[in-house]
Amino acid sequence: MLSACLEVLGMTMSVTGSLLVMIACGLPMWKVTAFMDSNIVVAQTRWDGLWMSCVVQSTGQMQCKIRDSMLSLSHDLQAARALTVISALLGVVGLTVTVAGAQCTTCVRDERVKEKVVHAGGVIFIVSGLCALVPLCWMANNIIADFYDLRVHSSQKWEIGASIYIGWAASALLLLGGSLLCCSFSQESRSSYPIKYAPTTTFTSGGDLDKKQYV
Repeated sequence: MLSACLEVLGMTMSVTGSLLVMIACGLPMWKVTAFMDSNIVVAQTRWDGLWMSCVVQSTGQMQCKIRDSMLSLSHDLQAARALTVISALLGVVGLTVTVAGAQCTTCVRDERVKEKVVHAGGVIFIVSGLCALVPLCWMANNIIADFYDLRVHSSQKWEIGASIYIGWAASALLLLGGSLLCCSFSQESRSSYPIKYAPTTTFTSGGDLDKKQYV
């Protein structure tokens, strides 16, 4: 029972984390305009994402432009694109593997094979979380470094956008969910309620109870 609960909880957290990775990958809010000094009153706000950059006017109108050239991007954006896409794909693969070995499915009959399949799914989710965490921390570090760099003009400084916070939450869910899946088939979770066997009763050749039972 405990093993099944851990499996369902781990799968739910992992799937939620994978969906959040896809959302963070698509949203153009990895970097947003920093309001500081004389830049506090502006007519527009800039958003910068992995696939497009947007300008939001004070009237509410938004214009976005898709990044056409891959080679013109900075190294952190190129790495973030590749790793977030890999993380999303690993999430789909991890879900497929975990469902194939789940206790509620009959794709795999052998319990030992089920255990290995679910463990493999948990490891895939953990790798997916790490792939998403690396570009998030890299981008956040660059944003913070440029923000406190005195050589960068205040109009060119950025702040951490909502996509990075969503990605951090997704990475945490993937790491926790994958860890729970790896622990779902552990010996402790399966032996929470030890099996008790009833004492055996022996009979004589005549069909009567053995006299040793009365001692």
